[in-house]
Amino acid sequence: MARYTGPKSKIARKFGEAIFGDDKSFEKKNYPPGQHGNNRRRGKKSEYAVQLMEKQKAKYTYGILEKQFRNIFANAKRKEGVTGEILLQLCECRLDNVVYRMGIAPSRRGARQLVSHRHITVNGELVNIPSYTLKAGDVVGVREKSKSLQVVKDSLDANSNVYEWMTWNSEKKEGTFVSVPERLQIPENIKEQLIVELYSK
Repeated sequence: MARYTGPKSKIARKFGEAIFGDDKSFEKKNYPPGQHGNNRRRGKKSEYAVQLMEKQKAKYTYGILEKQFRNIFANAKRKEGVTGEILLQLCECRLDNVVYRMGIAPSRRGARQLVSHRHITVNGELVNIPSYTLKAGDVVGVREKSKSLQVVKDSLDANSNVYEWMTWNSEKKEGTFVSVPERLQIPENIKEQLIVELYSK
C-alpha cells in the first residue's frame, strides 16, 4: 500500500506548521530544515513554487500520494460547485480521515493502519480501504473484537475535538458521518485555490 513513510518533523518544519499533529521536535526547531537553518537567505518564491508548496502541504496533511491526489482533483473538477472546496470535502470524506476526526486514532497515519488492519466497520461491514469514500448517514465503528485495543482506548480518552458534521457514541464506540462538511467547518490551513490554479496550468 503506497504511503509516505519518511521523516515527519522535517516536513512539518518545511511548511512551518505541525501538520502531522503534536511534535516536540517541531516545537524546538520551528524553522525550515537545512544546514544553515534560520540564517539561510531565501529569496521571494515564484508563483509556481507557492502553488506547489500548498499542494504538497495538502497531500502530506491527508496522507495522499500524487497519483491519488490528482485523481481526487479530477473527480472534484467534474462535480458542480467550487472545485477547491470540493477537493477538500472529498479528502475529508475518506474513511481514514473520518476515523482520525472521530478520535479512534491519534493521527491520520494511525487511522490508516487501523482501517487496513481490519479494525473498522462501516454500516456494520468490515472495510479495509483507507480511501473509501463515506456518504452522509454512514455509521463508522470499531469492530467488536477490536474495542479492547489499548491504542483505541488511549486515543478516545485523549480526544477532545468535536465536529459539527459527525456524532460519536462512546458506549458503542461508533459514530455517524452526518454530512459532508462545509469549507468553513474544515479546520485545515490549506489555500485550496492555489492547488486549483496549479492543476489548471
